[in-house]
Amino acid sequence: MWVIAVKTLKEFRQKHPDSEQPLKALYAEARKANWKSSSDIKNLYRSTGILKNNRVVFNIKGNSYRLVVAIKYKFQIVFIRFIGMHNEYDRIKAEEI
Repeated sequence: MWVIAVKTLKEFRQKHPDSEQPLKALYAEARKANWKSSSDIKNLYRSTGILKNNRVVFNIKGNSYRLVVAIKYKFQIVFIRFIGMHNEYDRIKAEEI
């Protein structure tokens, strides 16, 4: 998968150093992945939330943070749409961002 907006992850890691290893691990796995559907992701990450509009919510660092991505499976692209703490996530419309 091609991951778009990696800069967003880097900036977040600088503000929240405890997220660095989990985000790096997820990024490395996503780069190697060949996800064809949301079920491919759900099989690997049981706690992942699958939303409308090809949005996927990953729980980062024991659910301390939320990462929302939009995926274009046909083109093998993952777009970083949001990363933040739970209270920030609660204020967004993850299916629309």
